[in-house]
Amino acid sequence: MYRFLLTPRWWAINVFLLLSIPFCVFMGSWQLGRFEDRVDNHREAEAQVAEAKKEEARPLDDLLPVTKATSGKQATATGRYDTQLLVPDRTLDDKDGYYVLTLLRTDTGRALPVVRGWLPGAPDPAKAPAPPAGEVTVTGALQASETPGSNGVSARSGLPEGQTAAISAASLVNLVPYDVYDAWVTLNSGDSGMRAVPASAPGGTGLDLKAFQNLGYTAEWFAFVGFVIFMWFRLLRREVELARDAELGLGPDTDTVTDMGTADEGGKPQGGTPEGDGDGDGAPRQATGVSSPVQ
Repeated sequence: MYRFLLTPRWWAINVFLLLSIPFCVFMGSWQLGRFEDRVDNHREAEAQVAEAKKEEARPLDDLLPVTKATSGKQATATGRYDTQLLVPDRTLDDKDGYYVLTLLRTDTGRALPVVRGWLPGAPDPAKAPAPPAGEVTVTGALQASETPGSNGVSARSGLPEGQTAAISAASLVNLVPYDVYDAWVTLNSGDSGMRAVPASAPGGTGLDLKAFQNLGYTAEWFAFVGFVIFMWFRLLRREVELARDAELGLGPDTDTVTDMGTADEGGKPQGGTPEGDGDGDGAPRQATGVSSPVQ
């Protein structure tokens, strides 16, 4: 009954099964490993930010350019506050609000974007505290420039004057008439009663969309394993049923076609006399229920 397993068709099916299962298991395990690596990187990045806050602040220029190793480190810079902007669509503790961003003009000729704090509600320049006058020294966590459309950063355009969607040199250079550092600093303590904005982990180390894509691909690969096994058993069961029917002499039903108009060997129509359905005397029989014409 199972001799069909030795046919070329079933050899191909069995080889495909034996190759596809370990391949799907390998790919699913690899995607799961990628997700676990991202989880570990996220934990390490959060621990790095927490440890960096305890370290002694270093001059800003010593920490540039911003990398995964320097992101979150304590940086210090001296200068004078200049242009102030608001950054809308920022949440803190699940509350909507905005950042108060002020550019610090340094002796290098470039300006350092400084997030002085967070305020709830819609952006309102009247509610944003004015920056301190004169020369100031700021200390805070160093952050890399943001990329619009990623990590929760708004990508919308057409904002009112005095607002910016992303804290990045590429965005700010179009709003101010001087060069801007390709980095920014969030103060450890909120200025003028505002809430301080906590430092975030470096880009590419968090549980972002890519991390959950790896987790989704893991489920898909293992689902493929179950699907392949299910289809193999389904084909096997179908072949066994056909083999049993063949042993019992059961084949597919065929339609019997009867042609009442065929002639016998003598050329006479089968099923009646040459003259029709008469009484045998050669006279045609009158159909039942049909009246004869009046003579």
